[in-house]
Amino acid sequence: MANNKTQCFTCIKDKITYPCEGCSQRFCLIDLVEHRQILTSELHHITNEYNQFKQTINEQKQSPQNHSLLNQINQWEIKSIEKIQQKAQEYREILIKSSQTCISDIEMKFNDLREQIKQFQKENEFNEMNLNCLRNQLKKITQELNISSIMSIQQNSQPLINHISFILPKKSKFNEWKQNAITVAGGIREGQELNQLNDPLGMFIDKNKNIFIADYANHRIVEWKYLAREGQIIAGGNEQGNRMNQLNCPTDVIIDPENHSIIIADSGNKRVIQWMNRKQQILIDSIDCSRLAMDRNGFLYVSDWKKDEVRRWKMGEYNNEGIIVAGGNGYGDHLNQLNCPTFIFVDEDQSVYVSDTHNNRVIKWRKGAKEGRIVAGGNGHGRNRNQLSYPAGVIVDDLGQIYVVDCGNNRIMRWCERKEEGEIVVGGNGEGSQSNHLKSPRGLSFDDEGDLYVADHRNHRIQKFVTVL
Repeated sequence: MANNKTQCFTCIKDKITYPCEGCSQRFCLIDLVEHRQILTSELHHITNEYNQFKQTINEQKQSPQNHSLLNQINQWEIKSIEKIQQKAQEYREILIKSSQTCISDIEMKFNDLREQIKQFQKENEFNEMNLNCLRNQLKKITQELNISSIMSIQQNSQPLINHISFILPKKSKFNEWKQNAITVAGGIREGQELNQLNDPLGMFIDKNKNIFIADYANHRIVEWKYLAREGQIIAGGNEQGNRMNQLNCPTDVIIDPENHSIIIADSGNKRVIQWMNRKQQILIDSIDCSRLAMDRNGFLYVSDWKKDEVRRWKMGEYNNEGIIVAGGNGYGDHLNQLNCPTFIFVDEDQSVYVSDTHNNRVIKWRKGAKEGRIVAGGNGHGRNRNQLSYPAGVIVDDLGQIYVVDCGNNRIMRWCERKEEGEIVVGGNGEGSQSNHLKSPRGLSFDDEGDLYVADHRNHRIQKFVTVL
């Protein structure tokens, strides 16, 4: 008889075994029955948790008035009403007291006038001067009475009560994505036709989902309109060169929202150049520019891969050297150093996140800081969840979650600050050209609906991973 015995996963004895498709292990008949009993017990446990959760949902649905915050709202209402009532009573007392004082004073003057009139009538000795005096006194008393009757209320600009408002928990629009992407630009081998790309690097997505791509090896910037089958050249495309209408290996592109101009990292020409209405202007010259970013205040940030630093310029003031905001202390792996910085992201606090490529980490530099803090990777080159391999594109969402293109591992990862490791959100299936594969990805972006776009560099395409609702 043939030896058909294999090792049981539980008892580790050679027996006739049976596979479990769920855990991909093999068990002997006795241990398989016990394994199924364990699974059944776990199912019962999950079912009980489900029933408890369902009961909680039904209770909250049937009795919304029992919400814990309602008691706080009720207390705020009671205290606010009490405060209004106290103020109203205080103002009533002030008004009554003021009115009584005023009327008493007028009444005294009125009685004096009455006595004078009676005296003149009794003695029958008066002339025009006496009558004018009486008339003026009566007029004055009447004016005082009219003034006292036109009191008004002046509203104070400061609120009488303390307003309350709800602080709803933030929810990231970036959650989970379908693992099979849609090709939205290129993907028909490398080439220079309008439906092709050649080593795309940086990209920019506008509010209309139009994609602006730094088509590196074609020395051009192309715009792919939403759902378009081919792009259109909006900068360069006049062969490789250093003339004003030419580009040389552009690595990144952003759109200035103020004037809708195109700002390009013209890497091979060592310049940052602006294209607006087909006219060109060199903004920064003699710089080994790698990538670009712009903050909400209009400051332009440029990473210099050769000087291992990131500098910032104020819009319109490019005649100076800019300000170093990250690195600038030579190449190295200390916290005040960088080693071939590439992609950058600037948050609302003007903190700069840098893909420190050759240090296999993403480092965050707060505004004005002398050194950065590692927020992703930094544990050597590798493919473990706490490692990165030549990180590229980086974006930070409203919750501070950091999305990184892990170029060497062909995956996109999400890291939370102060967490020891990240999680894979798309890719990570090895190098390839299928819809769930990436090949040396670089640029990363999101549209307003949370869909994720990746510049799939060596597949010469832009991949769109649709968010799961």
